[in-house]
Amino acid sequence: QVQLVESGGGVVQAGGSLRLSCAASGRTFSSYAMGWFRQAPGKEREFVAAISWSTVYTDSVKGRFTISRDNAKNTMYLQMNSLKPEDTAVYYCAARLSFSSSRVPTEYRYWGQGTQVTVSS
Repeated sequence: QVQLVESGGGVVQAGGSLRLSCAASGRTFSSYAMGWFRQAPGKEREFVAAISWSTVYTDSVKGRFTISRDNAKNTMYLQMNSLKPEDTAVYYCAARLSFSSSRVPTEYRYWGQGTQVTVSS
């Protein structure tokens, strides 16, 4: 079964950077479209970015975040630059058996445990 584990979260000052990693099990990693979502306390889970043969970003992170993947290492990354306090949330990686990405959380079958990102003013 597919297992996803996020890492790289932490506390950073506004304007700083973090890189999140998502390590996936399975030798068929390249067959899955991957995505990053985030959820702040009391709020719904929000789409951040996704990658298949191309990349998609939510408007609020365009130009600041970069999603990438290394299929040989079964790992997906989210490089986050120019962080803002409103980026504070638990970040989750997700996977779906598809060659097309999705912005909809319910369309992803596999999820990691989440990693906390806190951006201070």
